[in-house]
Amino acid sequence: MLIQPAAETTSPEDPGARRTTMNGTPMTSAKTLPAAAPPKFASIGSPYFGILLAVMAVVLILSNIGASKGVAIGPVITDGGFFLFPLAYILGDVISEVYGFKVARKAIITTFALSVFASLCYWIIIALPGFEDDFGVSKQTALEGALGPVPQIVLASLLAFLAGQTINAWILVKMKARTGEKSLWARIMGSSVAGEFVDTLIFCSIAASVIGITDAAMFVNYVAVGFLYKTLVEFLFVPVTAAAIGWIKKREPSYGA
Repeated sequence: MLIQPAAETTSPEDPGARRTTMNGTPMTSAKTLPAAAPPKFASIGSPYFGILLAVMAVVLILSNIGASKGVAIGPVITDGGFFLFPLAYILGDVISEVYGFKVARKAIITTFALSVFASLCYWIIIALPGFEDDFGVSKQTALEGALGPVPQIVLASLLAFLAGQTINAWILVKMKARTGEKSLWARIMGSSVAGEFVDTLIFCSIAASVIGITDAAMFVNYVAVGFLYKTLVEFLFVPVTAAAIGWIKKREPSYGA
């Protein structure tokens, strides 16, 4: 008489019973989900990063000079660097998306080191003895008026840009870790709102006295207009930012390698 071993047993009376193997150990049928792929980033060996960093530094230095002038366009109160500073954040988005958070942090620190160096140069230029004729005196006065407040602007910009850009880059990279290459527009817009708000609040708090903000109403106007304007510009430029990111990704040989 042949006896066949039972490979699997279940109880017909108990449809929820666990299936077992020949030796009585339970069988598992759970599927193992594949681990999420890490986000792709490029190394900084190609010339693209150097170009982005140079433009970012120039934009920040020029915006610091422009920010020393208060600007009133009707009821809107802002500063002379209002049309330049959003470009620095757009460049920051490109660097963060393509090269990652660590490289973006290096770009922020390098940009500010150059900005501090420029400020030191302004101090030296102002301190150097000039001609004592009327033309020389007028030029000295103009330099002191234009570049004299810049050190405080640089301090405001240093703290604000460091905090805002770091938050912007961190949020963008964290969102990329969740979404991969998808939802680029959402990453740009979401990170920009947080970064621009922190940046604007810190900068306006330190620089307000330099550009002539004298009361609470003007300060609130300055902060609100600055934040809304910068965020709106970034939102309007999202298609351009996304196109630039895509262009660099295709030509960056180390991207995703």
